[in-house]
Amino acid sequence: MEKKEKKKKNTKQNIRLLGRFLKGSRLLFAAAILSAIISALADMINPQIIRMAIDNVLGGAAPTQSPLALRLVEKAGGFRYLAEHLWIMALAIVIVAAVKAAAQYLFRVSDTKASETLVKTMRDTLFTHIERLPFSWHGKNRTGDIIQRCTSDIDTLKNFVSEQLTQVFRIVILLILSIIFMLRMDVTLSLIALIPMPLILIYSFIFSRQIEKGFEEADEAEGVLSAMVQENLTGVRVVRAFGRERREKDRFDAQNEAYTNLWFKLARVMARYWCSADVLASLQVMLVVIFGAVRCINEQMLAGEYVAFITYNGMLVWPVRMLGRMLAEMSKAGVSLDRIAYIMSAEEERPSEKSLTPPMDGDIVFDQVSFAYEDSPEMLHGISFRLPAGKTLGILGGTGSGKSTMMALLSKLYLLPEGGGRISIGGVDVKDIDTAYLRRNIGMVLQEPFLFSRTLKENIAIMRPEMSLEEVREVSRSACLDETVMDFAKGYDTFVGERGVTLSGGQKQRAAIARTLAQHAPIMIFDDSLSAVDTETDAKIRAALRSHFAGATVILISHRITTLSQADEVLVLEKGRVAERGTPDELKSAGGIYQQIYEIQTGQHAQEGGRYAG
Repeated sequence: MEKKEKKKKNTKQNIRLLGRFLKGSRLLFAAAILSAIISALADMINPQIIRMAIDNVLGGAAPTQSPLALRLVEKAGGFRYLAEHLWIMALAIVIVAAVKAAAQYLFRVSDTKASETLVKTMRDTLFTHIERLPFSWHGKNRTGDIIQRCTSDIDTLKNFVSEQLTQVFRIVILLILSIIFMLRMDVTLSLIALIPMPLILIYSFIFSRQIEKGFEEADEAEGVLSAMVQENLTGVRVVRAFGRERREKDRFDAQNEAYTNLWFKLARVMARYWCSADVLASLQVMLVVIFGAVRCINEQMLAGEYVAFITYNGMLVWPVRMLGRMLAEMSKAGVSLDRIAYIMSAEEERPSEKSLTPPMDGDIVFDQVSFAYEDSPEMLHGISFRLPAGKTLGILGGTGSGKSTMMALLSKLYLLPEGGGRISIGGVDVKDIDTAYLRRNIGMVLQEPFLFSRTLKENIAIMRPEMSLEEVREVSRSACLDETVMDFAKGYDTFVGERGVTLSGGQKQRAAIARTLAQHAPIMIFDDSLSAVDTETDAKIRAALRSHFAGATVILISHRITTLSQADEVLVLEKGRVAERGTPDELKSAGGIYQQIYEIQTGQHAQEGGRYAG
């Protein structure tokens, strides 16, 4: 019972979500539906014209048509006049066919515009929503699967709405009017025609359940396959470097084969359904043709009525079969809508209630900060320190000691839980600071610098697109990048490729540093972002920071002692706690972790070593 209630609730939410997506395309879909209705009505008229021509005009039978039809005949000159001028009947058929053609044209135009507008709305809405989701959500969901939901699932939903849902009204009209006309012509034959219909509908409903399950499995497998492709393309250098091409190909082949087999399985189910439905529909047509012919021979039915009845029966069978197909397509669309709804139901990053925009040149204070990632042990344990404005703080610690986590908390990529302490800038809790404002004023160079598939100039000026080339070169000089770039054939117009793949590790880091410097933020964080540059370049960049950005508050996270040597104060973290704290000179002789690493890196060992040096 609880499962049914949950599914019912999800269905209501999905319908509301689809209604939200349809904003902007409702009028176009309404025009498409109206055109489909006109087309259906035109289909209903022509068999009556043919019946009238055979039975009443040529056969001389007494008219049994509706009063409206008889008035039209009288205005055209009566049956005798029509018998002498059959071209009028032919013209009527052509006019109705022209109306149907025009309606179908309008349907295709309106439906295509509506469906593409729907796709655009869905993509815009999803992209905007995904960009506002918390950092933790992205960590739990694979990029390839998200992409698949935003592409393949959107196309499945679009195809259902544009190709199936818009035809509902046409199908209903064809069903109702066909049955009405058939009953008016011959009740007995109509009952014979309707006998197999419930069986076809029940059969379609049963198979739609199987199709829904099969499509859900195939769709999820496609998501896994997309994620695998995305990861391998992104990490192609790692794959090549470790010679894993064969193993990754085998993994892909296995997943691709599993995905293909799921579609083969689904194809077999659909083939059984369509073949069985075709057999039932053919049997129904056969019964109508045989019994109709017998009734004509026994003079229980006129020839024109028989021809019209056969035509209406074809219109009856097609909508019934379409309803079965619609159930199957509805099952597929339902799975896709569920997968899209999973993204849309994720709660967006909550804006701060107060949305304050205080000066960002105040002291940074961590007060008893404790934090744990979801379903993980506590990472930080009661971290407390004060970083005066305009000063430089160095942070040293082993892998997993919480260095990057502290910076993520400072920029609100993760939120401190209740009772997890307090982080403030200039005395204002970061929870109360407007998130966008906070991040604009914190320049951050991450451990793994990310460059977009754009030119170097566009990457460096991403926060300030209006920057001139000279301004870009100025910050690049501070990052020791300008000289390197000027040796490139296209200089700052060099296209760096996806994730900056065409640059070396050091060049990517320096480009990311230049991008942060271009931000002119009052707080700058360098999260182990000088690890890929040589010691000399490291010293030059630090000297440029002191010279050109002396008023900024700087946080340097590094495993390299020389990088931290000019910091005003250094924190040494061990297992999420502050193990040591002091100036670099004080810590060099304090007999603790910092001194050990200092001696390793500057003493008799040429290479970096130890658990904190890697």
